[in-house]
This record gives sequence, C-alpha cells and structure tokens, in this order.
Amino acid sequence: MMTTTSSSSASASRLQPALHLLPLLLLAVPWFTTAGGMLDLITFVLVYGLFAMSLNLLVGYTGLVSFGHAMFFAFGAYGFCLALQAGWGTLPALLAAVSATGLLACLVGAVCVRLHETHFSFITLAMAMLLYNMIEIWAPLTGGDQGLTGMVRQATLFGANLSAGVARYQFIAAVFCASVFAMYAVVCSSFGTTLRMVRDNEPRCGYLGVNVYLTKLAAFVVSALFAAVAGVLATLLVSGAYPTMAFWSTSGDAIFAILLGGSRVFYGPLAGALLLRLLTDGTVRYTGNTSLVLGVLILAIVLLVRKGPVDLLAERWQARKARRSAHSRHAPSAVVLKEAS
Repeated sequence: MMTTTSSSSASASRLQPALHLLPLLLLAVPWFTTAGGMLDLITFVLVYGLFAMSLNLLVGYTGLVSFGHAMFFAFGAYGFCLALQAGWGTLPALLAAVSATGLLACLVGAVCVRLHETHFSFITLAMAMLLYNMIEIWAPLTGGDQGLTGMVRQATLFGANLSAGVARYQFIAAVFCASVFAMYAVVCSSFGTTLRMVRDNEPRCGYLGVNVYLTKLAAFVVSALFAAVAGVLATLLVSGAYPTMAFWSTSGDAIFAILLGGSRVFYGPLAGALLLRLLTDGTVRYTGNTSLVLGVLILAIVLLVRKGPVDLLAERWQARKARRSAHSRHAPSAVVLKEAS
C-alpha cells in the first residue's frame, strides 16, 4: 500500500511543470488557431475532460465506481441556467449551482457511500435516473425534454458574451485551469493520501483509526463539486441544459474516458476524453457504428491490457528512469573495479 501511495505522490510531483504551463498553453490557443472546429474540439475536451477527472477522484483515487456521476453534472448545469433565468450574474450563478450540487452530494453520498462495490455503483445509477425522470416530469421548471435554452445568451463577464466565440473559450479554459489546480491540490494533500490508502486497503485504514465513511463521503462531495463546474461549462458549450446530461450514458462516457486514458495518472481522463472524441468522430465518419467499435476497444483494454494508454506510458517512463538511475549508480563501481584490476 505504501509503495503505491508513494509512487502516486511522486508521479503527481512531476506534474508541477505541466500544471504551471497549462494556463499559458490553453489561453494562447486562439492565437495559434483560427479554425472554429479546432477551438470547439479543444473546448469540448476541456469540459468533458474535467467531468471525467472529477469522476476519477472516486474511481482512480478512492476505488469507488459511480455509474450516476452525471446527476451532479446535470444538477450544476440546470442550477446555473435557473440562476441566470432569475437574473443572477454569471459568477454568482456558477457559485450557486456548485454550492447547491454540494448539498445534493451530501444527501446522496450519505446513503451511497455506506454501500460497497456493485451495490454502490448501482445505487448511484438509480439516483441519477431518478433525477433524469424528475427533469422530464417537472417541465414548467426544467423545460422537460426540450431543456432550458436561451438563458445562456445572458451569460456575460466584464461585458464579454460567453455564449460563443473566443470569449467563451477563454472563460472555459480559465475555469478549467482553476479547477485542475484545485483538484491537484486535493490529490497531493494529506487527504489525497488518505484516499489512496482507503482505495488500497480499506480494512487496514479502519484499524489505523481512519474514519473510512467520512473519507469516502468527503471524496464523493468533492468529486461532485468538480462535476458541477463541468456541468456549468457544458451549458456554455451546448447553449443550455438538457435532460440527457443526467442520463446514464453521460456517466458511461466519463467511465470510457477513464478507461481509455488511465485512472492512475492525473491527466489520464483528460487524454481519454480527447481519445474518445476522436474515436467517436472517426467511427461516425468511416464506419457509422460507434457503439460497436467502442465496445470492442473497451473490451480489449479491460480483458487484455487492463490499463489505459496513459497509465502504460507512465509506467514505461518510470521503468526507463529507474533503469537509468540504477545504471548510473553501478557505473562508478564498475570503473573502480576496472582500475583496481
């Protein structure tokens, strides 16, 4: 357990230079590309990559596989649109939506995290489908199957309209970077270490005095907060909040992104979201059967590789560094022996 935890901390520490460069790279994108399609692709990956990374706080760092994470994604999206509809500004609406989602996560998590493995996964799925049906039924409030549209055009910040164009991208990129920094701080904190301990050996954590229930509940709530932020950003991307945001397939896409990218590397789900989007677009264009191709690919990863490509690359990189380090340690000894002979 300690080896896994220490290696995770070491890999996280190597991400610091990338984290420092991330805001500059993302905010500079509009100056390097004028293609609207490319900007839309990057925006999509940032939004759904953040959603997948939020779920990975449960899957990769805590060992809890949630099939209902989309409920928080959708709740944040609808909360943001309703706040805009009530005349709130963009930032107050964002904070209100995320705070309300945190309260929902406390209530849902208090029940769900008492369960284990399959039971936990399916109770979260049931909760998400309950929210999905409530959205469909409460049409006067939620717009029913048509969703809430039009309010996003009211989203402005410092006079800039955030519903389209470069201003929308820059706002999404800025919020994404802030969220990634916050998530990185969580992962590298003592709380993040405790999460990995619970993931690796839950009974032993209980023997050591760790309150496993509260630790899981805290992880559940924190992951929901980041999912709500992603939901708010998604409303700017798709110009509204829609019932499909709470549907089980939205959670499934995040799980696919984690499988494709890897769960033990911080940026793995983000890379997985990019791969998933490229695979989806490619299969739609050339085969027309996205579900079949993705299904075969996921089966191959689960049954044969059992790790995402980013996980494998990280492991090979660490093994290569270890071999170089071992070689450098033994090299002086070999020289001394040769001179002595």
